[in-house]
Amino acid sequence: MKIGIGSDHGGYNLKELLKDYLREKAGIEVEDYGTFDSRSVDYPDFALKVARAVASGEVDRGILCCGTGIGVAITANKVPGVRAAVCSDTFSARMSREHNDANILCLGERVVGPGLALEILKVWLESEFEGGRHKRRVDKIPAVERQYIEGESVQ
Repeated sequence: MKIGIGSDHGGYNLKELLKDYLREKAGIEVEDYGTFDSRSVDYPDFALKVARAVASGEVDRGILCCGTGIGVAITANKVPGVRAAVCSDTFSARMSREHNDANILCLGERVVGPGLALEILKVWLESEFEGGRHKRRVDKIPAVERQYIEGESVQ
């Protein structure tokens, strides 16, 4: 598995912690899309880099960090094919994978501490999409995306 990771300045320290865990403890290949220090930057720039990498298949999944996780999630979800979920607990992390097939995990450095963030990440990585009735629901998302991209009518 290859994971793309990115953050703004508000999530930089958390990104570095998670990146180190992924590489050293989990043995997962990581592509870091920045930012590369704690100077103020705009979160959409980094969220889009990771979202585009996930959508194109350049990486298998993504992780985005900012102060709350909200800004990066809003931005990432504008990219067709992305299902980014803000998770602040392990239950949401598991459900985001099992029921929603989330392909980007969004975390807020100012919301979750480092220990909880690592637990959330572990659960998210270990959880698999259940398919079945959930697949039918997730498969409806591209139709919604097309409605706004191509002007199609969706019921």
